[in-house]
Amino acid sequence: MDCLIEPNGSYQMIGSDFLNLDPATAPPRGRTAWLTQQLRTAITDGTLAPGTRLPASRVLAGELSVARGTVVEAYRRLGEEGLLVTNHGGGTEVAALAATSASLPNPEPDEPTPKELLNISAGVPDLSGFPRAAWLRAERRVLTTATAAELGYADPQGTPRLRTALANWLARSRGITAGPEQIIVTAGVTGALSLLAQVLRDQGITDCAIEDPGADGNRRILDYWLDTLHPIPVDSAGLDVTALARTDARAVLVTPAHQFPTGVVLAPDRRRELLAWAEARGGLVVEDDYDSEYRYDRTPVRALHAAAPERVVHISSLSKVLAPALRIGWMIAPTDLHDDLVRKRWATDLGSPALPQLALADLIDSGTLERHLRSLRLRHRERRDAAVAAIRRYLLGCRIEGVAAGLHLLVRLPEHVDDTMLAARAEEAGFAVQPLSAHRISPGPPGLIIGYGPHPPPRLEAALQTLGAIGRFTPA
Repeated sequence: MDCLIEPNGSYQMIGSDFLNLDPATAPPRGRTAWLTQQLRTAITDGTLAPGTRLPASRVLAGELSVARGTVVEAYRRLGEEGLLVTNHGGGTEVAALAATSASLPNPEPDEPTPKELLNISAGVPDLSGFPRAAWLRAERRVLTTATAAELGYADPQGTPRLRTALANWLARSRGITAGPEQIIVTAGVTGALSLLAQVLRDQGITDCAIEDPGADGNRRILDYWLDTLHPIPVDSAGLDVTALARTDARAVLVTPAHQFPTGVVLAPDRRRELLAWAEARGGLVVEDDYDSEYRYDRTPVRALHAAAPERVVHISSLSKVLAPALRIGWMIAPTDLHDDLVRKRWATDLGSPALPQLALADLIDSGTLERHLRSLRLRHRERRDAAVAAIRRYLLGCRIEGVAAGLHLLVRLPEHVDDTMLAARAEEAGFAVQPLSAHRISPGPPGLIIGYGPHPPPRLEAALQTLGAIGRFTPA
């Protein structure tokens, strides 16, 4: 049955010259993407003019014989693109600026193409929720207000406006007291690690301790620049500081707020031991503030930097809140490293592009970033819950860790299971999952890393049901 939406705000059940939505043309999977695209096309080609009122989600869902959540999600996506607005008590309407927002690129398809692997391994957010319209408005404001100096060569340390915004953001969200002059803008966490490793090498520090298991990407970056990496075991309380003290390392990389991949928080006594080690050794703690923004079932964990700013290098980014493609991160280093880091950044590439920095500063200062983060937390918590339920249903005999925060779960497998082989068999079935062994240096128990951020609950359940059958955790 066709559902007609008329520009005057009414709707009826007959086709005409305005907009016919035929659910028979929707694919069996991906109805959200289909409805979103149908409405987007009608808005951008002028079929639905600014101010047109759309049917209530419950009504449109009934007429199209789809779940109400499908309509709600389609409206939400178009709202984040700036094409729809929701008026309290007044329903959902086509935005007045829809025509100017129509040039925004479309979100990624709701389903992977047949040749793509369904990736349930990546610890990334729901990138379809990137605030495209808000970012576009911020860029326009920046281009309208940017001074000649701001359009010239930027300070290699980062634009003053962004560093000021970040200083305020970090004080509110992470308990870090640092002035704008202490912050160095980098090309994400990877750029910060690379920059820091080069400066440490210049100062004669050619080795570093790392968590084991730990993020393979960080390990490879440090391994590129430094001579020796010391793997330090991680247990339920975080990094084993006693094992760290047995090495000759003068620097250590940790993820204290949400360890990757185990999800544990560095326990209070371990935090004290780690800072005492740094003080006694004259060492350096490199704090990767990984996934600190996403907390569901526990109170916030204060950044380690706040307790010992002259012994801790704090590095982070907003890749998990906005998008990795922005390549914007930051670093706060002890005083004796700061100037060398800034000089190295200048000698490398003169610093990061200024316009994206100014747009990000606008999002922070306007409160848009915090509103966006609150929305993402709710969405990701729902997906976390769906992934946990599916794992308990289909991966019998497995233990789940890292549930309280972040964008991924660690599934501990039975000892007899080869996680690398299981991941390879999953790839043959059409989806990617990371084996825990890929993030280890020393041998250890098997496991799988399940990233739930980008995937709606039905997709997660289908993938985990297949995984359960592949691993024979449940009857085929």
